[in-house]
Amino acid sequence: MESSSERRPTWTFLTNHARVLVAISRDPGVRLRDVAATCGLTERTVQAIVADLEADGYLTRSRDGRRNRYEIAEGAMFRHPAEAGHEVAGLLALLAEDASPARR
Repeated sequence: MESSSERRPTWTFLTNHARVLVAISRDPGVRLRDVAATCGLTERTVQAIVADLEADGYLTRSRDGRRNRYEIAEGAMFRHPAEAGHEVAGLLALLAEDASPARR
């Protein structure tokens, strides 16, 4: 019988949209190819998520030479009623920190 530490999780706390937004908040000049690798998603999926986030006002994209640069919208609020009144920036600040044991 497998122990709970050996089982592969079937769910996670964050959505793919949240993971992509966190990756972009860590490095606004990141390539979407690198975001895809970090998040375990395809590049096409990340492109669609970035388009969603941009369309709903969570980030803006601008050209910086040959690359894109992303900016997280200030004051962006969570969409779900359970988190109503809370800014996304708080979650991003918490998750954007490098919390690895070597850095503590």
